[in-house]
Amino acid sequence: MIRFTLRTAALASVLTLGAFAAHAENPMVGGAPMYENKTIVENAVNSKDHTTLVAAVKAAGLVETLSGTGPFTVFAPTNAAFEALPAGTVDTLLKPENKDQLVKVLTCHVVAADAMSEAIGKMIKDDGGAHPVKTVGGCMLTAKMDADKITLTDETGGVATVTVADVKQSNGVIHVIDKVLLPKA
Repeated sequence: MIRFTLRTAALASVLTLGAFAAHAENPMVGGAPMYENKTIVENAVNSKDHTTLVAAVKAAGLVETLSGTGPFTVFAPTNAAFEALPAGTVDTLLKPENKDQLVKVLTCHVVAADAMSEAIGKMIKDDGGAHPVKTVGGCMLTAKMDADKITLTDETGGVATVTVADVKQSNGVIHVIDKVLLPKA
C-alpha cells in the first residue's frame, strides 16, 4: 500500500510538471507581460520595445483591424529595427500623405493565420528548408531556419530574425523580429 501511494504521488508530480510546462506563460516583451486574453494591440501598447510600431499602426488606421477576431500572426519589429532604417524613413512614412505606403509596409508583417513557431518550423522543413509566406499586404516572405531561429527574407532581400517567438494573443500570435520587412519598390 505504501509503495503504491509513493508511486501514485510521484506520477502525480510528473503529470503536474508536464501540465505546467504545456501551459507555460507567455514571454515578456519590451519589459511588459503579454496576456493571452488580450488582443495584439492591447498587448503591444505595453511593450517599451514597440512604441514605434504602435505609433505606425495608429497612423495607418490599423488599430481596429488588429484588434479584430483574427487570427493574425504579426511579425513585430522592435524600435531598434525601425531606427535601423535610413534616416527620415519613419518620419516620412508617418505623414498622412504617405498612409497607403505605411499600410503596405505594416501589412507585410501580418499573416492571416495563427502560426506558432513549431508550425512554421515544420512548414520550412516540409518545403526543403524554405517556406513561402504570403502576407495580408500581398508581400511574399521566405521563412527559413538559421540554427534554432526562424528568419524571414522580404522582397528586397532583407533578413529579419525572430528574437521572441510564440507570444500568444486572444486574436493570434506575435513573433518579435529585429528588422523591418519591406515590400518591393
